[in-house]
Amino acid sequence: MGPVAAGGLVAMDILLTAFSLVFTPYVLLVMLGAAIFGLFVGSIPGLTATMATALLIPITFFMDPVPAIAAIVTTVAMAIFAGDIPGCLLRIPGTPASAAYADEAYAMTAKGQAEKALGTSLVCAVIGGLIGSLVLATTAPLLAEFAIQFSSFEYFWLACLGLSCAVMISSGSMIKGLVSLLLGLFISTIGIDITAGYPRFTFGNVELMGGISFIPAMIGMFAVSEVLRYIASNHEKLAVPQQSIGNVFRGLGPVLGRYKINLLRGGVIGTAIGILPGAGADIAAWVAYALSKKFSREPEKFGTGHVEGLVDSGCANNAGLNGAWVPAIVFGIPGDSITAIVIGVLYMKGMNPGPTVFLNQPELIYAVFVAFFVANLALLPLGFMAIKLARQVLRIPQPVLMPMILLFCLVGAFAINNTVFGITVMLVLGLLAYVMEENGFPIAPTILGIVLGTMLEDNFMSSMIKADGDLLGFFSRPIALVLGVVTLTVWFLPPVIRAVRAGRSGNGG
Repeated sequence: MGPVAAGGLVAMDILLTAFSLVFTPYVLLVMLGAAIFGLFVGSIPGLTATMATALLIPITFFMDPVPAIAAIVTTVAMAIFAGDIPGCLLRIPGTPASAAYADEAYAMTAKGQAEKALGTSLVCAVIGGLIGSLVLATTAPLLAEFAIQFSSFEYFWLACLGLSCAVMISSGSMIKGLVSLLLGLFISTIGIDITAGYPRFTFGNVELMGGISFIPAMIGMFAVSEVLRYIASNHEKLAVPQQSIGNVFRGLGPVLGRYKINLLRGGVIGTAIGILPGAGADIAAWVAYALSKKFSREPEKFGTGHVEGLVDSGCANNAGLNGAWVPAIVFGIPGDSITAIVIGVLYMKGMNPGPTVFLNQPELIYAVFVAFFVANLALLPLGFMAIKLARQVLRIPQPVLMPMILLFCLVGAFAINNTVFGITVMLVLGLLAYVMEENGFPIAPTILGIVLGTMLEDNFMSSMIKADGDLLGFFSRPIALVLGVVTLTVWFLPPVIRAVRAGRSGNGG
């Protein structure tokens, strides 16, 4: 038997093992529970898919790796779609990824086309998720073979590039994005210095010597900040439309047939943007909607209730979710805030993200890929049920909902290490996140700074020791040279271009 045939048999064996890990009654039951939870959270305006993931973490703490990751995958896929439901019915997007086309979907509802809008969003979300899953399952192993050659020099530049992208694409001011990132990097330095073993910023507190625990920080910044925002605002009663919703799949065949190119384009754009560190489904949906309008034969119809925009962006946001897992699994660099949380879970489960996980635990990684396909296929029937029940879910009064969420947060933060200190971290960072967002500072760069700060510092110090303090050592290897040049270009090209433009306009004046 040749090496190719032997390799094929090994790959088939791993895949069969992965299927056997996912298709067990326990894992499928966990995925069903996670699906219901994700649909519930996603359909409540203001509660994000990231928040759903953060609330789920304490429960996954007690699970084996496969059901834990499958629960997160399922929750997120369901929550991102469910965010379309209040966007369509109330013009209030359930998740930030749904904001790109909430106006378009609501305009269709106003014209009596709620069924068509929700059906299109559901089917496109499933197709986008499957495209993203296919790309993840095929590209991640290939990238891992390439990444196995990486040393501390390459990982340093990769971490720099990931952090840079987070600042570049964060909404609002780039300066505020940078400040947010630096804050996250500062938080990551609290604790024992990984090189010298000296305590930093602990102020004599023994609890702080272990650093800021990742999970309470996540729960605080995403969930507690939402509760505080609700308390500080005057929420009006949501008026749920009484429009009957019957068969949402009626008439979808011609729509999907007419816009099949849009489906493919949305899936590709979503996956590609998802792979960029720090981007995620939110940006993928906005970009896909903008490109849909640009290349449309009927751009004048956008904003009036035109289904074409829903096809592109509905497909892109679910594809973007899966794309974000590529850098998370292969390099240990989060593609978005959700995979930032996932990396923490992977470490907890002993599945240290990086190329070696494909060598040491390939069956677990392929089980994750299988879970992606199962979750996206399950979205079709479960999403249909969610649409039918949506009006009842949206009637839950928020004064009842928010205390329940805060209770989950407190229990989750305590359960990680069974200490009150976890609750303190959660509340302090929740308050910090609320103040930041109220003043226009994005949270995502802070989260990425906390996640990547240790990796950045560890690889920088290791590289400095290897290079004997010579900074040119960071460019001594071919891949490191390419990554270094790309990173420095990302840093310095925009200000140079702005300076040149300012000089030209000054001369012109």
